[in-house]
Amino acid sequence: MASNEDTDIFNWKRPLELFSEKEVVKVCAPMVRYSKLPFRMLVRQYGCDLAFTPMIIANSFVASLKARDSEFTTCREDRPLIVQFAAHNDVDFGNAAGIVSPYADGVDLNCGCPQRWAMADGYGACLIKKPALVRDMVLQARNRVDRLDFTVSIKIRIHDDIRETVEYCRTMEAAGVSWIAVHGRTKEQRNQPVNLEAVKLIRENLSIPVVANGDIKSMEDVNSVSTFTGVQGVMSARGMLQNPAMFTGLENTPLQCMEDWVAIALQYGTPFSIFHHHLMYMCERIMSKAERRIFNSLPSTAAVLDYLRENYTGQLDHG
Repeated sequence: MASNEDTDIFNWKRPLELFSEKEVVKVCAPMVRYSKLPFRMLVRQYGCDLAFTPMIIANSFVASLKARDSEFTTCREDRPLIVQFAAHNDVDFGNAAGIVSPYADGVDLNCGCPQRWAMADGYGACLIKKPALVRDMVLQARNRVDRLDFTVSIKIRIHDDIRETVEYCRTMEAAGVSWIAVHGRTKEQRNQPVNLEAVKLIRENLSIPVVANGDIKSMEDVNSVSTFTGVQGVMSARGMLQNPAMFTGLENTPLQCMEDWVAIALQYGTPFSIFHHHLMYMCERIMSKAERRIFNSLPSTAAVLDYLRENYTGQLDHG
């Protein structure tokens, strides 16, 4: 972990300040492998107000210094920042919150991951059926961090019966949750349309901010979803991967954004697979199928840089 001891020279907005001052807070979602420090630094240049780390398993994070160093890296400009944890007991979540509190602006408990391994281990979406446990985890995190500006949030999926979700969220608000991100699908749903009526109902029944998540792929989506539901924020995952400049209103990734990614990725020593995969996502809409086939098979950073120089008018010259 990198220290943020001198972050006071930066006038970043804390999460609750953002929610009180902005009409809609634009959030980069937690994404395994992808929402790490270099990508967060990129999207912050293109209209992202608040960024998440990837989901981190709390018990190994607490137990192992090696896990902490490999799973969580940040820098003084990486703010405001929310660290998301997967946890299945209050002690681990509270201890993890205490560890990252000097370096971040809040922690988030993942109550929405639908993957089988996560739910089998007591993480993710299975927690929407365990309100008492989640309440205890929220209270423990609150007790461990003595900072009024430090947020404790949860990210959930909805129940089959939306009334159960509303009651769940009310319980979490009473426990001290700062805000809630709602993915408008059940844990069984994958490609079905997002249930915006459910998100709207949750928003109408809470006093704390609600962030809508699911199928946010453009500023048009941001505007339509926030207008319909009344949420205070929107969160994007795949849309941000395809176009890290999405929150600026641009429909496709601009070449300048690709250039910035190359510079940032090289600066931070990003592993080739991550460096390349991000560019593959960015190029989905701007390359033909034949071009993508060639680009996606490139074997090294040098080969990627050569391809970009040769095909994108020399704008990506970071050799």
